[in-house]
Amino acid sequence: MIAGSILHSVSYSGSWGQHFLTLEEFIDKAAELGYDGVMLMAKRPHLSVLDWGVDRRSGLRARLEASGLRMVCVAGYTNFTADLEHGDIPHREIQIQHVSELAEMARDLGGQLVRVFTGYESAAATPHAQMRLIVDALRECARRAAEFGVTIGVQNHHDIACGVDSMYDLIREVDHSNCRAMFDAWAPALHGADLAAAATKMAPLTVHTTVADYQLRPRYRYVPSLVNYETLTPSIQAVPIGEGFIDYRAFLKALEDAGYNGAVAYEMCSPLEGGGTVDNLDRYARRFLEFMRAFRQGAAR
Repeated sequence: MIAGSILHSVSYSGSWGQHFLTLEEFIDKAAELGYDGVMLMAKRPHLSVLDWGVDRRSGLRARLEASGLRMVCVAGYTNFTADLEHGDIPHREIQIQHVSELAEMARDLGGQLVRVFTGYESAAATPHAQMRLIVDALRECARRAAEFGVTIGVQNHHDIACGVDSMYDLIREVDHSNCRAMFDAWAPALHGADLAAAATKMAPLTVHTTVADYQLRPRYRYVPSLVNYETLTPSIQAVPIGEGFIDYRAFLKALEDAGYNGAVAYEMCSPLEGGGTVDNLDRYARRFLEFMRAFRQGAAR
């Protein structure tokens, strides 16, 4: 059974010009809205390892507990295939150390999960070599995170292993109990995959999932010589949950039916239809809670 609804702090980070809240203000906002817990963006202007030492973490944990919120996840940002053109720079070591610090931070805040990404495809190495690099990096991250009682969760957003079958293969190849999937519906929906089948397959390996809904916006380029238009890849526009093309009811039901018992996070991580005012952000955040209440009631029936 789904463990609760949590809010990702990236939603109020100002990253796309939307209203900005400090981390402390965001925690108060999540509690005010009625969320069960939070997912904290592990970079500036929120939970950067450069700014949140041990002393500050204890105060943040006290604020979370006083607000009645669970610190469910620290959201890390990794790209293990970064700058393969310059092998003399130890990018993988730097990122593995960073993930280790995030795991320590998660533990100090009362959490047990750190989100990571895989990598963007690079022309500087073969696909097989890049997959091997990522598997090895994730396994070492998982081993180091285990020392803090923390699990590494791989979100299916970067190029490598973003497909359902390749993500399934990746987690199984890493083969470490502290490396699991944070499997979302967004990428497979854009790929045209069967969301219910994807969720059923990934549920046993998944510890967390994040929700955001979108509408497709067709794009065209005018070709003067033909007096016509050529079709381009559509863009996507973030909209309130239930108004987009992603069938979250089918996805979440299949996850739950297959044994998923983690939380469901909501994020606003791109420009929103309606703008970035705090009122619009709050409207989206409340709509998600309404959606989850209706989903749970339907599941109970």
